[in-house]
Order: sequence, then C-alpha cells, then structure tokens
Amino acid sequence: MAVPEFQTFFRPVLEILQDGRESRWRDLREPVAVLLNLTPADREELVPSGGEPRYINRINWAITYLSKAGALESTKRGYGKITDRGRQLLTTAGSRITSDDLDQFPEFLAFRAPYRKKQARPANPNPPSSNSDQGESPEEQLATLYTQLNDSLAAELLQQVQDLTPTQFERLVVQVLVAMGYGGTVRDAGQALGRSGDNGVDGLIKQDPLGLDRIYLQAKRWQNTVHSPEIRTFSGSLTYHKASKGVFITTSTFSDGALRTAAQIGNIILLDGGTLTRLMIDYGVGVTTRETYRLHRMDSEYFEGL
Repeated sequence: MAVPEFQTFFRPVLEILQDGRESRWRDLREPVAVLLNLTPADREELVPSGGEPRYINRINWAITYLSKAGALESTKRGYGKITDRGRQLLTTAGSRITSDDLDQFPEFLAFRAPYRKKQARPANPNPPSSNSDQGESPEEQLATLYTQLNDSLAAELLQQVQDLTPTQFERLVVQVLVAMGYGGTVRDAGQALGRSGDNGVDGLIKQDPLGLDRIYLQAKRWQNTVHSPEIRTFSGSLTYHKASKGVFITTSTFSDGALRTAAQIGNIILLDGGTLTRLMIDYGVGVTTRETYRLHRMDSEYFEGL
C-alpha cells in the first residue's frame, strides 16, 4: 500500500495522545505507523526532495494542522499534548478527520486564510483543464505552498526565539542586524549592543560603514504586548543618545496605539515577533535551505531572434 495522504494522519495522532499525557512529537512516528499498518516499504518512501520519509513528513504536517486548530498544544520545545478540543474532534468527527472538520475553529480559518483567498475566484463556466482540484495554476499552487511553508517556519522560529536565554537573544539580534547590513561586523555590533536587564538589549549601531549615521536600537524578549508608553519612552531615548532613527524589536506584538504613536513620531521602526522571524528567513539567520526549485518560462525573444 502507498502512504496515505496527510489528512489521514489526523485521527491516529489524536487517538495516540487521547490519554492526555505529554509526548515528544517525534515519538508519535512509530505508533502512528503501526496504527495505519504502514509496511516497511511505506516507511522507506521518501518525499520528492529525498530529505525525509514521506510518512514522517505527513505526521509533522498533521501535527501542524491540528495545532493550528487548537486540537493539540505545545508544552515545550518538541513536546505537546491533546486539548479538550482534540478530544471533542475524536468524539464528533467521523472515522476520518479532515481539514473540513477543522474549519469550525477560528484559529484554523485564520491559518488557512491566505491560501483560501487565492482560491476565491469568480466561477468560470468553461474552466481550463487542470490536475488541480483547487482551481489554481501550478505556478499559483507553488507560490501558495511556499507561503504556507514559510508561515509554518516563522511560527517555529518565534517559539525558538522566545525560548532563548538573554545571552543567546543578544547574539541573535546582532547576527540579524549584521546580515541586514547594519552595525558593521558581528564584533562591532556585539560591542555596540548590551543587555538592558529586562530580557532585552539596547545600544547604538552604525547605519553605514563609516558610522556617519547612527540608529538607536532596543530589542525586548517579551511575551506581553508593547503599548504606547513604551514607544514614547523609547522616543525620548533617541534624543538622549543623539540618534536620528530608532528600531524597537519585540518578540511579542505592538498594540494599535503603539503603532499610531510610532507613526506620529516618524523616525521609529517597529519590528514585532512575526517581522523578526521573517527577516531571519529572508537573510538566512537560524535557517538552512533544504531544497531549491528553479521556475523557468519560455524566452519569446530568443525564438524571435532565430
């Protein structure tokens, strides 16, 4: 038999965790494989990139989807357990739980919103022939999948960043800034920034190689939302340090009031946890490239010049 598609893994994952005990995610692989009667050949089947067994990849995606739906919760890095919502699914859903069953939960709808927005197209009475059951061209499907993979990666990165020690967080901030072209070398930026004593770092960094313009930066490894008073205090620090611009980084989020305050002040950039992890992905900090796909299109000018 072939490895089932990933939604078939939803119910087995929940059933194995239904006793409520914390489990390491990777420890689900063997019992799920047994529950689905996967053969040795099934377990050796690889994803197209050859990077990992297909059944493990699909278990991981099942965990992601169930977590986004609130049916599973992370207890610590690499561990989790079932929630009351997950037990409810086992009782109310059919013998095969699918994404349609998860659509009843707002958190899952929010997770899937970017993908489904692309699907919302006017009906075409004569649709083109396609192997896709989603109504998207292969190129659109590739772009959507790329976005989903990055969204999932960003969420994983944010959890890792929030679990860092103050020393590790300081190093991360320095490496992100240097990767973006600020602060000179890692050594220069590391010397310019120091721990602030409140789970964060602050200091003056160079905007250009000569240090003609300086940026005051604060980075906070916080869980709580940042509000307007913190932004106003930060603005005052810019004046004190004689910096022309400021960057405020937090691993949490900014309130609407904080965003308005920064916009009114004008020389402050706010980077929340989601933006920080996007920058990490864009500049290759804390991530590695698993696979590269080159998308080609026909060069009409080449044929016209023959």
